[in-house]
Formats: sequence, C-alpha cells, structure tokens
Amino acid sequence: MITKTIAGISNALEGIQSGMTIMLGGFGLCGIPENLIKAIADSSLRDFTCISANVGVDNFGLGLLFKEKKIKTMIGSYVGENAEFERQMLSDEIEVILTPMGTLAEKCRAAQMGIPAFYTPAGYGTEIAEGKEIRTFNSKNYILEEAYKADFALIKAWKGDYAGNLIFRGTAKNFNSIMSGAAKTTIVEVEELVPAGSLDPNEIHTPGIFVDRIFQGGYYEKKIENLTNRDH
Repeated sequence: MITKTIAGISNALEGIQSGMTIMLGGFGLCGIPENLIKAIADSSLRDFTCISANVGVDNFGLGLLFKEKKIKTMIGSYVGENAEFERQMLSDEIEVILTPMGTLAEKCRAAQMGIPAFYTPAGYGTEIAEGKEIRTFNSKNYILEEAYKADFALIKAWKGDYAGNLIFRGTAKNFNSIMSGAAKTTIVEVEELVPAGSLDPNEIHTPGIFVDRIFQGGYYEKKIENLTNRDH
C-alpha cells in the first residue's frame, strides 16, 4: 500500500533550505497552507523566493513571512492587502515580480505538466514583455513565458488520503490544484486525513501522483481577508 503520510510538520519541512524557491497555494486567505507558513515563519530559514497569487495580510498567511523578513523575492499578482509588504517593496528591501494572474496560473500549470514554456498575449507592449521573446501568430503578438522552477510547493486541501489523493473544498481548489506537482517536492496539509480507498474516486481533484508528503494540519483559523459591514 502506497503511503505518503509523515509524522508531523517538522518532518514536512525536511529538506527546505534558506534561499530556495517555494510555491504557496491559496487565493487571498482561501485555502492557504496556514500550518506550513507558520512553521517557516517560526524557523531560522530565510531569503526565499515565493510564488503566490497574492501576499496575504499583515500578521497572517504570507504576512507572517514578511513580518519575519523571510522573503527575498516575491512573485505574485495581487498585492493590495499587506502594509508590511508595501513598506518592504517601497524601501527596496525585497524584489517584487508582478505577473498577470492568468500567466502566473499557466506558468504553474506548465511546470506541473512538464511544459517548459508557452506563448501568451498577456503583457505584450508593457514592461512585462521586456527581455522576452516576441512572436506573431495570426497577426497577433505573443510573448514567451517560461514555466516556473520551484523547489517546494506548499499546498492546503480539505481532505486527503494516505496515498496523497486530494479533495479541495469550494474555491480553495484555486492555485492549490495547479501547484500540486509543479515543484520538485509537493507538501500537503489537510484538514482531514483518511485511509487510502476511503475517498470516492469521482470526487478526487488531484491524484496522489502529484503529492510527495501529506499530513493532517492543526487548527485552522480561516480568516476573512477584508471584512466589510453594511451600515443599516
């Protein structure tokens, strides 16, 4: 019987070193690997290149890594909810590579599928295209984007089994699904870990072939990124 379970979070982080490139699943605060992020924030590891759809909020999610100054380069799309990130970016303490959301997703998916590069019209004529190959197809200009090369992908799923098969809940599937298997090593934390064979094969979103390590996480706070109340 195939088993990819590990004892706990300390074992999950084995092999991660300072200066590596890591992908982090989630969108906003939805489906982020909370336990793995906090463990890295509490460690002595630093100088990471992080690939994520956004940068979290102050004091939560990726915000913890910015607070502890663990990130050297941030690759992402939406960066509007984190004051500490803004401060570090404007003071040139970190490098920031802004990437169109669809391009970021496709660069992850390409890495997952073993596709080295692809052409996209997104970003043509802007600074995004600087230094990149340009080709014309059917009278439309495209830029060449290379797939990401990451050392680790940190993923959060709702439910998983010992063999690494995953089920995501609602929109938490987001970048978690396409980042699974897109790095040399994929580590998954789940809310519920069950024996292999317990999941309905028709409900599995990501098969275990894309997962290297899986463990059951602890408490999940599941914060709201930006809560707005209507005046009555």
